[in-house]
Amino acid sequence: MENDRKRKTAVIGAGNWGTALAKLLGDKGEDVVLWSHRPEHCAQLRQHRENRRYLPGYTLPPNIHIEENLQDAVDSCRYVVMVVPSHGFREVFSHIAPLLAEGTIVLSAVKGIENKTLATMTGIMADLLRRHGKEEQCRLGVLSGPSFADEVAARQPTAVTVAFGDQEAATEVQQLFSTDFFRAYTGDDVIGLEISSAMKNVVAIAAGISDGLGYGLNTRAALITRGLAEITRLGTRMGANPLTFLGLGGLGDLVLTCTGNLSRNRTVGLKLGEGKSLQQALAEMSMVAEGVRTTRSCYALSRKLEVEMPILEQTYQVLYEDKPARTAVRDLLGRSLKKELP
Repeated sequence: MENDRKRKTAVIGAGNWGTALAKLLGDKGEDVVLWSHRPEHCAQLRQHRENRRYLPGYTLPPNIHIEENLQDAVDSCRYVVMVVPSHGFREVFSHIAPLLAEGTIVLSAVKGIENKTLATMTGIMADLLRRHGKEEQCRLGVLSGPSFADEVAARQPTAVTVAFGDQEAATEVQQLFSTDFFRAYTGDDVIGLEISSAMKNVVAIAAGISDGLGYGLNTRAALITRGLAEITRLGTRMGANPLTFLGLGGLGDLVLTCTGNLSRNRTVGLKLGEGKSLQQALAEMSMVAEGVRTTRSCYALSRKLEVEMPILEQTYQVLYEDKPARTAVRDLLGRSLKKELP
């Protein structure tokens, strides 16, 4: 049983990112279980061997097994990769936590912060495992970096970081995911990667708003740079290593999400900048833009920790207080003048 478990990976969540990661591992020859909460979606995946809704055009290899039952999905698995939206993360993992065997390595590939508790995804997992007396039995980590799902599925060269408090687990997951086109680096700054991956989506919405308003590359570059400063302030206040924010999961992912046409969060911002309401923008999206909910979480977190984050504040006001986007830009530029570096 132990030998079988070491060969199996459960990917929990069959959106485009979960499917891309499952395909990466499946193409590598790993034994993978891909879980979706909708039986009809599972039936389509089994029938077509393709995720036609979220990642069309890519065939799933036969060693990816489709499953709608969580217990069957995680049974005998060495690795569990969580790829469900942040707002449903706690509910899904609450069912998984009591099922995990001792020694299971659990990896979050989710970019967000929970609205109600302001917890990161590894924080949610640690809380739920603690309730079942399993916090010391499982090793928790995060995967993050500039990595659009479509490009990973297309085997475009990509680099990410996997971070664990346990270096042995980080190295094991690094080896699991690394291929001739997908390079994984290791790190130990879990909180830094999680704050970076959550906040970069907020800045991407702001960058999209700027593009939608017709502003140019100067404006976008300023937003990315000052957005990185805000992310760093928040992350270091929470104990992160400031160098994390200059790496793949920090600056790398921020640049990608603020400039790439495949970015869902930038797309939401574009629609807002073009004059659409948040409801209209979201109604036109087929997949979740994590930054919309995360803006609320990060804004509450910044106020709780008393961290100055003006881009975050203006983005929050545009999303949730109906502030006109041009007014938000004016207010950002009209703030009192100061040094760039503290």
